[in-house]
Parts: sequence; structure tokens; C-alpha cells
Amino acid sequence: MMVDQMRWDFLYRYAGRYGQGGFKRLLREGFRCEQTYIDYAPTVTACGHTSVYTGSVPAVHGIMDNYWFSREKSRGVYCTEDSSVRPVGIPSEKGGMSPRNMLTTTVTDELRMATNYQSKVVGVALKDRGSILPAGHAANGAFWYDGNSGNWITSTYYMQQLPDWAQKFNASKRPEKLLAGGWETLYPISTYTLSEADDKDYENKFKHEQAPVFPHTFKGMENGSIRSTPYGNTLTFEFAKAAIEGYGLGSGKATDFLAVSFSSPMRWATSSGLTPSKRRTCTCASIKTWPTFSHT
Repeated sequence: MMVDQMRWDFLYRYAGRYGQGGFKRLLREGFRCEQTYIDYAPTVTACGHTSVYTGSVPAVHGIMDNYWFSREKSRGVYCTEDSSVRPVGIPSEKGGMSPRNMLTTTVTDELRMATNYQSKVVGVALKDRGSILPAGHAANGAFWYDGNSGNWITSTYYMQQLPDWAQKFNASKRPEKLLAGGWETLYPISTYTLSEADDKDYENKFKHEQAPVFPHTFKGMENGSIRSTPYGNTLTFEFAKAAIEGYGLGSGKATDFLAVSFSSPMRWATSSGLTPSKRRTCTCASIKTWPTFSHT
């Protein structure tokens, strides 16, 4: 599990908001490495996720940025673009994605090969790159979110049509239902003493708002807005659980791997900067119990 834009010090800065079964359990019963340094730049999603899952650096694995200029193609390219495939889950011939630009194997690839492909590997993230690159070249599936349709999609690199469980999940219209109640702080806003004021000039507004302040309300089909709220992470979590059940992960003799990346914190980081905004605090607090989920 990776949480985009969640620095290690957030485990302590917002510790008072976390339950005993989530991050605190990981700190109490697991291991942590705090003296870790990144020896490459830029520190963006594609580079970071690929470096973690390959154990390598951009100079070796080839994912040097989210976008870069290709001398071979004489144009800018996106990290997971692939014109030889097409999207699955939306009616479009353009926008196909795959891990083909990644030059090395991932730990998930090595797991698949080590078990003669008996292990199952699935990637899930709102961002295509946050799902595709960790899942590797040999994944059973990688799924990401399309904000225009409100659907979770994939590409023909993995399959020709969405599995029944994924189609059923899309049919439930979860983004609309999650946004229907608006976004209010998890705790009374007056208790967010480690955050700056709610209304700051550097914060971006949702397109229908007059000011970037709580509570945030959403009207109509604003499926794309969910990326910038804690509900985006809730949606990711729910789809990941559906993938566990749909693929039967953990039910066989071989070890399976679910690569999940929570992308929403990146959206409030770009809209609020690297400041201790109330949006940041609220989003961190909302993921306090996620590491406790399990499947048997």
C-alpha cells in the first residue's frame, strides 16, 4: 500500500487522529524506516512507485518522470501511454495504457515468475500510473479511475472486457453516492489546531464554489471531483476489496499480491501546496484505519 504525498512525519504529526488498529498498529507491531533518502529527481508518482516496486532508479528502470520528451518520437510522452492498446470500460479507442515504457521487472513480476504464474497480481489506484507500474508487466489486471464516466477501467493489455465483479461495482455508482453527502471535516473544525486557517489564497476551489472552505458540497455528476476528496481514497479501498473477492486473492496455495495506491492526497497537495491545510489533516485522519483490513 502506498499513500501518495503522505510524508513519514505525518504518522506522528496527526497521531492524535489515528485509531489503535490502523497506522498506530503498524508503528507498534511492524517496522519503520525513517532515515530513507531519495537519490533521484523529480520525486513524482511514476518515478516513486516504479523505484519502490523495482528496487531501482529512473536511470535504470526508465520511468524518469510522469511525462518526458522522447528523442525517438520527437514529442512528449506520458509514462504509461501505449498506442497499441485501447481502454476497457469506456467507449473510447484512445487513451490506452500499459507498463511497456518500464524497462525492468518489478517485485510483482518476479513473484509471478517465481510461482510459474500461479500467484495473482492486481493493481488498483485512481491514477493509471499508480496502478499500472506497481502491478508490473505480468499482472493479472490493473485498474484505474476514469473521472468523466465515474468508472473503474483497464486496457486491452490486460483483458478484453471488465470482469463481472468490476462491471457490477461500476453499476453501483459509488462516486455519486459518496459525494452526495458533501465533504465535512471528520472532527469538529475547531479542533484542527495543527492546521492553517480554512480559507487560504493558495488553496484551489472546486469549480462550483465561491471559496475553498468547509463544508464542501457537490451537485450533479461531478465524478472527477472525488479525486480531490477523502472519498477518492474510500472509493479506492472499496474497489480494492471488490478485487480481492473477485480474483479470490489469498485463497490459493501461492502468494498473491494486491498493489494499492491511494492517490487523493496528491490532489490536495497540488491544490493546497505542502502546507498543513485542513484538507490535508482531514484526509490523513480519514485513512486512520485502512491498514487493518484483511481477507481470509
